[in-house]
Order: sequence, then structure tokens, then C-alpha cells
Amino acid sequence: MDIFVTGGAGFIGSNFLNLLVPRHPEHRFINVDTLTYAANLKNLVSIADRPNYLLERVDIADRSAVREVFARYSPQIVVHFAAESHVDRSIHAPDSFIETNITGTFNLLEAFRALPAGTGKLFHHVSTDEVYGSLGEKGLFTEQTAYDPSSPYSASKASSDHLVRAYHRTYGLPAKITNCSNNYGPYQFPEKLIPLIILNAAEQKPLPVYGQGSNVRDWLYVEDHCEAIWAVMEKGRLGHTYNVGGRNEKKNLDVVKTICSLVAREQGVAEQTLLDLIRFVPDRPGHDQRYAIDASKVIAECGWKPKRDFESGIRDTVRWYLQNASWVNDVRSGEYRQWIETNYAARQTQSTRETTGGTP
Repeated sequence: MDIFVTGGAGFIGSNFLNLLVPRHPEHRFINVDTLTYAANLKNLVSIADRPNYLLERVDIADRSAVREVFARYSPQIVVHFAAESHVDRSIHAPDSFIETNITGTFNLLEAFRALPAGTGKLFHHVSTDEVYGSLGEKGLFTEQTAYDPSSPYSASKASSDHLVRAYHRTYGLPAKITNCSNNYGPYQFPEKLIPLIILNAAEQKPLPVYGQGSNVRDWLYVEDHCEAIWAVMEKGRLGHTYNVGGRNEKKNLDVVKTICSLVAREQGVAEQTLLDLIRFVPDRPGHDQRYAIDASKVIAECGWKPKRDFESGIRDTVRWYLQNASWVNDVRSGEYRQWIETNYAARQTQSTRETTGGTP
């Protein structure tokens, strides 16, 4: 069975592929990725030479390119990770969020709908709890929570959710949606809170915190999220949405302080030295106060539950970034971009040979 994984070189997509490709040699996983700034093929070196993994460099916002790659493979399953995802970037430059998250999702749905019908077909759409807006001090997001997005990013993801749901209802397209809470773990691009704070603390640089750090997020270890997606793919009901969360609510300031403590311990420095680096900066516009997920549906129907609590997950995450300096340096310097171009050419040659049965 051919499975398209869009955005498979990004943070969550690469963790998904690293977890599932070795586990399921009976399936061929095709990574469909345009390789934007946050995509890194070095995230996938452990599976790059496996016979059930291929890379296709395709921009999902390019409708003709999407049609061509779907026609060439006719995938039975699409797992749609590809998205512009950084809220701050969406505030300053929303264009690419509309193009990728909305138009790109539309292009994928149209291409998948054009394929012949068959058993086992599935379009699995990976989304975010940010589509629900902000919670007060109490309560949890459920699958029935009304959408109330606050940023261009969350609005674009809400739009893509609605498109997937509409294609299921209108055309009978076999689809499922998961909305997850904040992920953390290896391979996350260091513009996001946790890797940014880890790396700044390790180098004793200022630690920026929005507002007073009172915003609350429900943190989910990335491998737990990937396991949940696969569980929903296998056991979830078509046309249904499943919320995936870690039940690890933390104030942003508490997350930063925890990271300071862990980095100090790993590097043998005084914790207070790192705590003194915290700098409160003006809050971003439309910053939601609190997210929290009710994951009871995915637990009951799909038999999934998170394996990691925040304490063990964040400890291992801190150690991963501190122990993978070459990956961090490549990302910060941009050298991984040149590596991608060189490596992609080789991977594309192999992909062409395997799909055509000969030399290009």
C-alpha cells in the first residue's frame, strides 16, 4: 500500500516517518514535501535508504504538480502534515499560510478525489487545537467545541479542517481529522518555544517570554502524537474528528523555568544564572490564553493514551538538543539547505528509477 505523507521532512512528519517506516515494511511511505525553511532531510537519515521510503519534492500549493504525483502513484492513503505553522510568522506574513494551508489542502483533496474509489482509502488530516480559540481558566476543548481561531495561522488551519469535513460530507471522500495540542521533542525547528529556550539557555543568551508567561498550553510529546495518528488511521471512524492531548497543562513561564533547571543540571551551572536570563517581552496580538484537550474520545475508541508525562519528555528533549549540536548548527547556519539540495538530487534519481523501472 502506498501512503503519501505530506510535509514528512518537518518536525511532526519526520518523527512520524521515523517511527512508522521501520515498523511497517509492508507499506511504501512517499514523503511529499516542498522542503521549505523548516523541513530538514537530515531528520530522516535513519530511514533514507529503506526500500519502503521515497521522497517526492512537490509544493502542495502547485495544483498541476500535485495532480502529477497523485497520478503517478495513486496512493491509497494520504496523511496530511504539510502546513505553515508558526503563529508569529503568520501575523507578519500571512500569504504563505493561505496558499499552503488552504489552497494546498484543496489541491490534495481534489487530487485524491480524482483517484479511483477503493477499499482502505483514507485522507487523514492533521490539525491543531488552535482552531478552537482560547479557553478560560476551566474547561477543555472537545470535538464539539465551536471554532474560534485568533491568528491567521489558526484561521487557515480551521479553513482546511472545514474543507476536509465538507469533502467527506459532499463527495463521500473517506476522511478523518485529528486536532492536537502543542507538540515538543526532537527535530523541532528552533523558532518554537521549547527548542528556542533550550538553545538560548545552553548558550546563556536572553530567554524571551511573551507577556508575563501566564499563557497555558497542553504539551504532548511528539512520538505520542504520532502513535495517536496511526491509531486513529487504523481504528477511528470515517468522517470523525479526534482531539489528541497530553493532559500536561503548563504555563509558559513554568516551562521556561523547568528548562532552565534541566539545562543547568546537564551543564553543571547554577540554575539561578539561567533564570536571570528570562526577559518578558510585549505579548503578540491575539495571543490565546489557554489551551487544554479532552482526549477521551481517542482513548475510548482507538485504544491510545500518551506514554510520556511532561517531566520525562522534556528531560529527554533537553538532552537531545544538547547532544545534537551538529544538527542545531546546521539549522542555525542554514548549511542544511545546501545539504538538502545535494541529497535531494540523489534521492530524486533513485525515486525516478524505482518508479519507472530504469534510468531517468
